[in-house]
Amino acid sequence: MAFKKATKKQAKARIGLIGPSGSGKTYTALKLASGLGGKIAVIDTEHGSASKYADKFEFDVLELDTYHPQKYIDAIKEAAKEGYDVLVIDSLSHAWAGTDGAIELADKNAVKYGGNKFAAWRDVTPLHNKLVEAIITAPLHVIATMRAKMQYIQTQDEKGKTIIKKVGLEPVQRDGMEYEFDIVADMDIDHNLIISKTRCEALDGLIINKPGEELAKIIKDWLTDGVQVETPKPKQETKAKAEDVKEMVKRMAAEVKTYAEEASWTQEQLREHVHERYGKEPTKLTLEEWQELHQYIKDLAMITKSVEVDVE
Repeated sequence: MAFKKATKKQAKARIGLIGPSGSGKTYTALKLASGLGGKIAVIDTEHGSASKYADKFEFDVLELDTYHPQKYIDAIKEAAKEGYDVLVIDSLSHAWAGTDGAIELADKNAVKYGGNKFAAWRDVTPLHNKLVEAIITAPLHVIATMRAKMQYIQTQDEKGKTIIKKVGLEPVQRDGMEYEFDIVADMDIDHNLIISKTRCEALDGLIINKPGEELAKIIKDWLTDGVQVETPKPKQETKAKAEDVKEMVKRMAAEVKTYAEEASWTQEQLREHVHERYGKEPTKLTLEEWQELHQYIKDLAMITKSVEVDVE
């Protein structure tokens, strides 16, 4: 264990946008994502609201209909696996207060603990912590929108006329969730973005109406102004393993074909069986699926042979 000189490293964005409905969180998130550059993925919990901007931005979308924290975790990992550069989570609030979100899970768990809601969080808190960890460690930029708890205030417009204005307060999420992000901004109903927390000095105290490319450029310059983090090179054994798997699949495919013929199956019947059982072409099967199919057809061939012997 030893201390070493600190150096600033290039990093991925962790941005939280908090605001009431109609403040422009989704549009702003897509604007920032486009400015950061690369392939964009969107986790949409707002019933397709992000796709309404598909004519203005290019992105792929995954629409969730249940908001279990594990669903978010799996989606974040999938976005990383698929090689996306930016992930927009719209919105993160549902993982807390939506169907199958943390609060609902805790309420259901309370039954197991005799109605003790405090004890019920024993299982939910670690799961929510895993979601936070998935966001922080994701190897891509993450922009998460969060709904704000609403309050209506009485104020005056420029002409001195009294008006009722909708304002956002704390985000609908676990207390302190905003501290998990490097940049947090509040958005109001007039589409003003107000930086409330930032580690980027150039953004401190910034207020922008209808933010876009200029804000993304500031963030991108800040993230890339540092020592480049080297991507670990794939190990030789990983390549060797991939080649071994390919060879195993090739061997099993040949044996499956032989066993199918012994079981009096045509190639078309075999293909239909694969479609019905796995819902895809034989060339798309995984190693585990090939192993399962191999055993099934082998057993079928043995049964067929036994029947032929009994008949003779």
